[in-house]
Amino acid sequence: MTRPSASMREPTYFILAALQDEPLHGYAIVKRAQELSDGRVRLTTGTLYAALDRLTGEEMVRVAEEAVVNGRARRTYELTQRGLSALTAEAERMAAAASVVRNHSVRPAAAGRVVPA
Repeated sequence: MTRPSASMREPTYFILAALQDEPLHGYAIVKRAQELSDGRVRLTTGTLYAALDRLTGEEMVRVAEEAVVNGRARRTYELTQRGLSALTAEAERMAAAASVVRNHSVRPAAAGRVVPA
């Protein structure tokens, strides 16, 4: 279950964001998360599948399809309503936090500190 007052870890945020438009398999999630984060989030296989297992247990994502492709099992994951709600709440939390900084007037201090204007 999500903790609305706690911030979401960046890899989790971008995994959920990657699944926002369509169901994806693991490698596509890795690529999409990297693209959405401008390269900041580089998920390893272990990190991705541990996160997907956790998010599946928390009912934020679910397995949309399981298939065998070229002799290998491939799972496609999709975002659930709970996952979309958590993603939206985190985006709103980050936007509110960013607006505090953007809307705060500051001027440089003589000693290199930033002080309110």
